[in-house]
Amino acid sequence: MPTESRIETSRPRDVRLDFFRGIGMFIIYVAHIPNNPWSGWIPARFGFSDATEIFVFCSGMASAIAFAKIFDNSGFWLGCARILHRCWQVYWAHICLFLAAVALMEGADRFFGTGVSYVNGINLVRFLDTDTGAGIVGLLTLTYVPNLFDILPMYLVILLLIPIVMALSRLGPWAPIVFCLSLWLIATLGYWQFPAEPWSDRRWFFHPLAWQLVFFTGFAFIRGWLPQPPITKPLIALAVAVVVVNMLLVVPSLTPLLPVPYAWTRMPDLIIDKTLFGVLRYIHFLALAYLAFAAAGPQGARLTGWFVDICRRVGQQALAVFIASMIAALVGGVALSRLDYTPIAVASVNLAGFAVLIAVAYTVGWFKSSPWKSRTRQTIPMDARPLAAE
Repeated sequence: MPTESRIETSRPRDVRLDFFRGIGMFIIYVAHIPNNPWSGWIPARFGFSDATEIFVFCSGMASAIAFAKIFDNSGFWLGCARILHRCWQVYWAHICLFLAAVALMEGADRFFGTGVSYVNGINLVRFLDTDTGAGIVGLLTLTYVPNLFDILPMYLVILLLIPIVMALSRLGPWAPIVFCLSLWLIATLGYWQFPAEPWSDRRWFFHPLAWQLVFFTGFAFIRGWLPQPPITKPLIALAVAVVVVNMLLVVPSLTPLLPVPYAWTRMPDLIIDKTLFGVLRYIHFLALAYLAFAAAGPQGARLTGWFVDICRRVGQQALAVFIASMIAALVGGVALSRLDYTPIAVASVNLAGFAVLIAVAYTVGWFKSSPWKSRTRQTIPMDARPLAAE
């Protein structure tokens, strides 16, 4: 393994990584509240890419920092063991999230009893009424993946690709890049589909073999397989142009401003498709990421202040915050449906959800810091510690 890769992965977490992943968590929460008026202002309304790309890209960077160094320092098999341990955590997080959502929606239907089916709102009627047995088997085997619960299964499959990518990297940085591009092409051409329902031919909404491309782009930047782009005026201008053209193509009121016939603005589904991670989504995201990279300054020097600190905390606890955001979004959707989507209700639900995400991030961070260990070291005599530990 190249020496520079070892040095790169031993560096502390970059403020830019946690800050932008935290921003992505807030956007994902807003996007998942059913019929949320604030979702009209998220990035997905102004370009082909959205917060999912932020989450997956930053997760790739975080995985390179957290997991790749284990392959470097402890060997390939211990690296694989660490990946399997993380997959185990993500798998059960997905199962528990689904069960909690089912209980929440069923409870809302039973409590309010107004004829509004919250269970139907997230497409769980067949699972609960006629195909529960097949649904349970599908849930545990990841062959039943409702659309609202598709991000974690995608992330789990991508994690399983890390040992392959790390093994290929021994041949040189070109090997994992070729591998990832090949997988993306296979997925884009419609091969290797993942079934999402045992009673239909629906497939996973996020094809993991397609979405791994943006994950391993972030991974490759941290590992040094891809060079860090220089900050230059021509590149900034190019990135701005890509973002502006995306806005003109996506925002209906702006499309007439394009100096081409309207028919030319209709993009083929294949190159903008979210399931297969169309190439224009990739280009748009890279342009946004470059502008964010330039705006943050060297090593994120411009990212300071209380707002940045909060977003960093949220980004550092992405898995716990994501799970909390899904549950909070469902609760928020129920609340808004009862409050008739008044402006005050909409603002209250969104801001309350933000507060929940922040509270979860700080609470999980506190538990992870193991404060009881430091107190134990200070208060328990050295000769008493082994006995106390037993």
